[in-house]
Amino acid sequence: MPKTSLADPSGSLVERLDLAPHASGPLDGLTFTVKDNIDLAGLKTSYGSPAWRDAHAAPVHNALCVDQVLAAGARCVGKVVADEFTYSLDGESHFFGTPRNGNAPERIPGGSSSGSASSVSNGLADFSLGTDSGGSIRVPASLCGLWGLRPSLHRVSEAGVLPFMPSVSTVGVVANSLATLDSAARVLLRSGKAKPQKLERIIVLTDAVEIADATVQQQVEAALEAIAVKTGIAPKPMRFAALIGADASLSDCNLKALRDLQTAEFQSTVANWIETEKPELGFTFSMAYGNVAAFDRIAALESITHCERLFEAINAALTPGTVVCFPTTPVIAPLKGSLTTMEAVIDFYDRTMTLTAFSGVARLPEISAPIMTVDDCPVGLSFAAAHYQDEFLLDAVRQMAG
Repeated sequence: MPKTSLADPSGSLVERLDLAPHASGPLDGLTFTVKDNIDLAGLKTSYGSPAWRDAHAAPVHNALCVDQVLAAGARCVGKVVADEFTYSLDGESHFFGTPRNGNAPERIPGGSSSGSASSVSNGLADFSLGTDSGGSIRVPASLCGLWGLRPSLHRVSEAGVLPFMPSVSTVGVVANSLATLDSAARVLLRSGKAKPQKLERIIVLTDAVEIADATVQQQVEAALEAIAVKTGIAPKPMRFAALIGADASLSDCNLKALRDLQTAEFQSTVANWIETEKPELGFTFSMAYGNVAAFDRIAALESITHCERLFEAINAALTPGTVVCFPTTPVIAPLKGSLTTMEAVIDFYDRTMTLTAFSGVARLPEISAPIMTVDDCPVGLSFAAAHYQDEFLLDAVRQMAG
């Protein structure tokens, strides 16, 4: 595989590459990078952990998603940093450093697709392939001022992507423009030429807006006013309980459902290896892993069943033509090195994952749009649609925010 060792001031690159397209296609002229939990043939995949990298052989084949975009005309220019075992939302790696947030250089890029967002926000590539389970594409897209797509669960092949949380994880894209995001997404989704579905209803998830900082809430209100003018559709405020027709709070998606499912699956996919091999772990990951090691997976089976009920209820509420809107993250990117106290970590993770768990538990496609700014820092506004309505969502976002 062609590669060079040129310096990278962004700190996003694990390897600088020049991998030519397989063929010409809709992504001609575009460049992309690949998160370091996605296989590139001939290069070891680190999973954000030097110990994992050193213990595993280099793959013979690219991940299928990589071959899809190469076959559509894009050129791969690098493999980029991932947070340790992709089990993070902040982007500060003990082993690989903190990739530069191109639109807020003194602040974290977000994770775990930190290198993906950094490489695009610093102009190294037009788009990047990353992964998302608890927000690992959406959060860095929001904090770095990029377009980010978490597709419907399993719409994109995960062959050649390291195991993480199978019932939650999906391959997705961060991009420097909506046009680039749209083009790359339709290649990965294997989209056909179906007639576009009409946008009919915009729901504002008020519980989600209330979780955000006051300055973010103000920007959400302004963005929604602009969307109403542009589309002629007045966004309808609605609480989570009203949406699903049950006595529930938005935080239930995270605390009573998705978090337990994620932890139980992580025990099976990664913790078995960690317990056997006893690798060196970064300090921050070690703290989080303590919760994984002590987790009672049998007691969590009720939560896993609750995930399925929430999936059914949310998708039943999202009738054709409906988009749900909410802030992608409740805050702008924290300053680098500021998440050092338990109070700061809990505030950032609990509020952020309350927002990201909505689409995660319902397996929805979600797009973070970089259309808001607070204190000269970007923050995303998210749009979600029903499960497997990815193409409708792309069309709707172009109408609302393009």
